[in-house]
Amino acid sequence: MRILLLHQYFLEEDDPGGSRWNEMAKIWISLGHEVTVIAGMMHYNGSTKRAEYKNRFFAKKMQGDVTVYRTHVSESYNKGFLGRLWGYFSFMFSSLWAGIFKVKGQYDAVLVTSPPLFVGGSGYLISKIKGIPMVFEIRDLWPESAIDTGVLTNKFIIKLAYWFESFIYSKAKLINVLTPAFYKTLRDNKGVEEIKLIMIPNAADFSLSESLLQDFDREEFRRQNSLVDKFVITYVGAHGIANFLDQLLEAAHLLEDTNALFLLIGQGMEKARLMEKAKEMNLKNITFLDPVPKKEVFKYILASEMGASVLKKVDTFKTVYSNKSFDYFSCKKPILMAIDGVSRELVEEAQAGEYVEPENPIEFNRIIRAYMQDPERLKREGENGYEYAKVNFDRELLANKYLDEIAKFIK
Repeated sequence: MRILLLHQYFLEEDDPGGSRWNEMAKIWISLGHEVTVIAGMMHYNGSTKRAEYKNRFFAKKMQGDVTVYRTHVSESYNKGFLGRLWGYFSFMFSSLWAGIFKVKGQYDAVLVTSPPLFVGGSGYLISKIKGIPMVFEIRDLWPESAIDTGVLTNKFIIKLAYWFESFIYSKAKLINVLTPAFYKTLRDNKGVEEIKLIMIPNAADFSLSESLLQDFDREEFRRQNSLVDKFVITYVGAHGIANFLDQLLEAAHLLEDTNALFLLIGQGMEKARLMEKAKEMNLKNITFLDPVPKKEVFKYILASEMGASVLKKVDTFKTVYSNKSFDYFSCKKPILMAIDGVSRELVEEAQAGEYVEPENPIEFNRIIRAYMQDPERLKREGENGYEYAKVNFDRELLANKYLDEIAKFIK
C-alpha cells in the first residue's frame, strides 16, 4: 500500500518527544509499504522554526526511508490561544497546498492524525481531489479537551469546532481512536457508525528499552546526574495548561524531609512559570530538564524509581491514555497515575502502579512514602507493567493490525 500521512507534529530525526508515527512509519516501510508524510515546520513545543526552514514554506527531505514534506506553520504558534489557533490554520492551508501540488503519484489512502482537528479539512480536500479514501485518527478528543482546560472559551469558535468535528467524522471512511473511552464516546455520543470505528492505541517501544536494559549502567548514570541516594520520580512530557504540573511542585514540598527527587523533562507554555514558582517555594527536590532525544529519555526513566503520568482534573481526561505510561511500562517502572478513567483502569488492570487523585498533593505524599518503604513492590509492579504491555501494547503487533484494518477497508 501507499499511504499519505498528514501529521503536523511528525518529529524530525533529532527531535525530543513521543514518536508514535515515526516508529509506525518505519515498521510499515520495513514490511514493504510506502509512507509519505506531510508535516509541519514547528515542534509542538517549539517557539520558532529551525534554521533550515527560515523564510521557507516547503521543504522535501528524507528521514531514513520516509519521504517528508515539511510545510509552513506560523511562528505565533506558542504565543497565546490566538497564536496557537493560527498555527493550526496555517498548517491546514500549507499542507493542503503540498498535498495537491507538491506530492506526486497515486496513493491508496490519506491518513490524518489529530489533534489539531483542523488538519482534517486539508485531509478531506486532498482525499476528494485525489479520489482516495480518508482515514482519520483521534489522539485526543477535541474540542472537549480545550474547553475543559479553559483554553477554548469563545462560544462561536466552540460551536464552529463541534460542527467541523461532526463534518470530518462524516467524511472519513475509517476512524481510528486511541482508547476504549474514545470509541464509546464516538459511537454513543457523537453518532459515528460503529462499522467505521477501529482502535489502535499508543504502544510501548520495546526495541529501545530492551537494548538499554541489557547494557545500561544505571548506577554510573545516576552518579553522573547527581541522582545517587535519591528516590527519583520522573515526569516526561508537555509542561502545559492541560498537565497542571503545579500538583507535582506541591507534592515535592510535602516530601522535602525525604530523599524524593522529582525530574520534570520536557517543554511547554507553562514551564517558565513553573520554574519561577519552584524557585519562590525554595524547592530543592525538583529538577527541570530540557527535552532530550528518546534514547536519553529512556535512560532517565531507567535511572528512576517511578514514572509519573499527570493531567488536570477534568472529565475529558478520563477518556485518554497517557502516552508516557507506555514508556514507563517498557522500562519496568511502576506508575504514579494522576489521571482518572481509562488510564487509571490501565494501571490497575496491569497491577503496575497506583492511582493518585489528580490535584491532591496529600495523596501523592502518602503514596510515594509507601513506595519508599517497599522496594520489592517497586520491582514487582515494574515487571507487571512490562509483561502486560508486551502482550497488549507491542508496537510491531499493533502496526500490523493497523495495516490489516486499512487493507480491509480500501478493498
